[in-house]
Amino acid sequence: MKKIFVYSLAALMLIGCTKKEAETTEQQERVEPVEVTKLQTHQVERKITLSSNLMAYETVSISPSLTGKIEHIYVEIGDRVRKGDSIVRMDQQQYQTAKLTLANLRVEKARIDSLLTYGSATKQQRDQMDLQLEQTKVNLKFLTTNTFNLAPITGVVTTKNYEDGELYSGQPVVVLAEVDRLKTLVAIPESYLPRIKKGMSLQLVSDIYPDRIFPATVEVVYPTIDAATHTFQAKVVVSNKDGLLRPGMYVKTTISVGTDNVITAPYSTVLKLIGANNRYVFLNNNGRAQRVDVVMGDRFGDDVEISAPEIHDGVELITKGESRLVDSVKIEIKNKDR
Repeated sequence: MKKIFVYSLAALMLIGCTKKEAETTEQQERVEPVEVTKLQTHQVERKITLSSNLMAYETVSISPSLTGKIEHIYVEIGDRVRKGDSIVRMDQQQYQTAKLTLANLRVEKARIDSLLTYGSATKQQRDQMDLQLEQTKVNLKFLTTNTFNLAPITGVVTTKNYEDGELYSGQPVVVLAEVDRLKTLVAIPESYLPRIKKGMSLQLVSDIYPDRIFPATVEVVYPTIDAATHTFQAKVVVSNKDGLLRPGMYVKTTISVGTDNVITAPYSTVLKLIGANNRYVFLNNNGRAQRVDVVMGDRFGDDVEISAPEIHDGVELITKGESRLVDSVKIEIKNKDR
């Protein structure tokens, strides 16, 4: 009987020890080794890069206001012309008729002036003659301009739609484009509207010339904002004296929009919630990991701007081991000399 009691007591003690060990194991907390760095505000230069297509600074269609035959076209596609150069000569019949009419009217006016001196003509006749003479001068000027079409700008011929002797039907005979300077319209987010000013300097780059930077200037800031895209347009002008750039070419525009004081974090420490677009980081909160949702801003090399109510100078951001963490887990900081 005594032996049975001893065995029973030993069994109870063994069960009690096993249960205590299990409870001790359950009470042991998970501890994750990490490294941290203190966040600080610093000044950064904000730049935005936008894509657009270049256009000729000015494009002019040579479209005479006369119908009839095209006598001669002086240019071909690709020719460079200067302002005032001859471009197109139309049929001259109406022009020559107007010239003869004007010459005859001048002779007639001289005769009436002479007769008026001797009282053989009336002032009304002279006034009528002056009116006809003036109308003919205006008509001749119109016919001269539209018969002998001159280049209104210095540029290059980009389009030619007719050949000599063809009948002009209203489509532009040729199209000229000013390419010594080019323009582009860039759509800029509305948040930058107060920072974009007329006369600002900026830079254009093209994938065709990866080692070249083309200085440019903001010429016009459009006063309205597109309600659909929440952007506004700015007209940017770039010099093209060396002729490297072409209308239609794809370029990237880099605009410096000033400096700001921000807090940045290594881009790799900003984690993304699976299945959502939420971004978050982990901070050291008295030896425990604190998950904080953040809003990302601009990239600055390997760093990215972050903001949240919990993000301020002096807080410790977990920079290594963050991918293994969950909120409130205990952490062990390995870089003690931070």
